[in-house]
Amino acid sequence: MQQLIDEFLEYLEVEKAVSPLTIRDYKIYLTKFIKWLIENHVLLFPSSINLELIRDYRLFLAHLTLDNGQHLKKVTQSYYVIALRSFLRYLIVNRDIDTLNPDKIVLPKTAARMIEYLNSEQIERLLSSPTVSNIIGLRDKAILETLFSTGLRVSELAKLNREQINFERQEFGVRGKGNKVRVVFLSDSASMWLNRYISKRNDDYCPLFIRYSRGKSNIKRGEKMRLSVRSIELIVRKYSRKCSLPFDAHPHTLRHTFATDLLIGGADIRSVQEMLGHESLLTTQIYTHVTNKQLKDVHQKFHRKK
Repeated sequence: MQQLIDEFLEYLEVEKAVSPLTIRDYKIYLTKFIKWLIENHVLLFPSSINLELIRDYRLFLAHLTLDNGQHLKKVTQSYYVIALRSFLRYLIVNRDIDTLNPDKIVLPKTAARMIEYLNSEQIERLLSSPTVSNIIGLRDKAILETLFSTGLRVSELAKLNREQINFERQEFGVRGKGNKVRVVFLSDSASMWLNRYISKRNDDYCPLFIRYSRGKSNIKRGEKMRLSVRSIELIVRKYSRKCSLPFDAHPHTLRHTFATDLLIGGADIRSVQEMLGHESLLTTQIYTHVTNKQLKDVHQKFHRKK
């Protein structure tokens, strides 16, 4: 079983181009399953997996106590089950191994996701927070404007190189989750601030967003220049606190705000799906819980005003 799991993870990496983080998580989830099988003296063969075994395993997950004394959240339990279903499907479809049909494993119901986004006044405050009199402030301003204009994931933003940006067309291509390529668009404001930031650069480094010496404008030579995902997250949090937002914003908050802003403006959900780079429309539909312009129009038209 362990060998098959290792081969499954290699299959995800090589043939499915799954992100390293997802592969890491799947390894954690499936290792937990193997450990549970061993502790319960179950033979480590795919033929040993049946519905009764899965039911016992899910009961174990529901009662599992973490180091902090809390139980696994329902959504986390779902991730364990999703990984196991994917592994079983791989065994049947790709390896012709006889095991439990994954379609017989029903995923647990979870509460609808609640997303945090900024209203128009809050996003204006955030975008106006950086002091643009120095190169670091210009960089941070360009980061915030680009995140809001494009809805990029923070990992996608961190990977950007200068030559990718087409300022004439105000767009560029990006490779997202699952190796999926899409085109994203820059607003006039985002394009202007990116241009101002790049024009102030006195280096020839490829990354679009780079790190600088603390409190100085000179670049640290000999160090990896590309700004990390964690650094970008800290930058967004810094300005969300500076402008006194009601919660700590993060790059994904701007992605949520981007999508919500489009839907409020009347964009159709399939276009938003394309711009976000979602594989499934179901993923994009979380935003319809927040805003639905058609329903709002119906409410305003037909609801009694008294």
